[in-house]
Amino acid sequence: MARFSRIEVATTMRKKGVVPLFYHDDLELSKKVLTACYKGGARLLEFTNRGDFAHEIFGELNKFARKELPEMIMGVGSVPDGGTASMYMQLGADFIVSAMLKEDIARVCNRRKVLWAPGCGTLTEINRAEELGAEIVKIFPGSQLGPGFIKAVTAPNPWTSLMPTGGVKATKENLSGWFNAGAVCVGMGSDLITKEHLANEDFKGLEQHVRETIELVESVRK
Repeated sequence: MARFSRIEVATTMRKKGVVPLFYHDDLELSKKVLTACYKGGARLLEFTNRGDFAHEIFGELNKFARKELPEMIMGVGSVPDGGTASMYMQLGADFIVSAMLKEDIARVCNRRKVLWAPGCGTLTEINRAEELGAEIVKIFPGSQLGPGFIKAVTAPNPWTSLMPTGGVKATKENLSGWFNAGAVCVGMGSDLITKEHLANEDFKGLEQHVRETIELVESVRK
């Protein structure tokens, strides 16, 4: 069962502005990454559903978070269908993210009052996602759609909350583009938790990078 309500999750997404995305099949390394993100100020992490037995890694990682990192909101990304969403919710997922609009995911998440952020690439999809109860809609792939897409959508739909994922970089220029266009938060993967951090097991460096990125988002918003 989720520890955080979907309203709490949405509020934290808006407040922090950054949702780190991460997957690794090494549990102990994943714990260190999660801890570094937490110490750096992150309060959400989207564990990507990739690879065999990913759900087993997530289950243990979520138990660790509940014991050691009490404010960390744990979600799962790349969820393809309602059955997979249900499995992860049984493991305590606080939010579910999908790369596409899938109504069966909406139904199971709404039944459990768990936040669901579907990936959408058109205004029609975004509108349907909101009809299905999506509080925050993922814009994917952000690298192809760009900030101009968000600006164009939020102009006639100012109530719409969008989270671009893909193509988001930890630079002032890139983040300014997204947030000035109207994004409420961004999903960041390899540009936040980099291959270098993982290869060198540089968790102090990762902690600092996460902290600086969150501070950069705060300054851009001001």
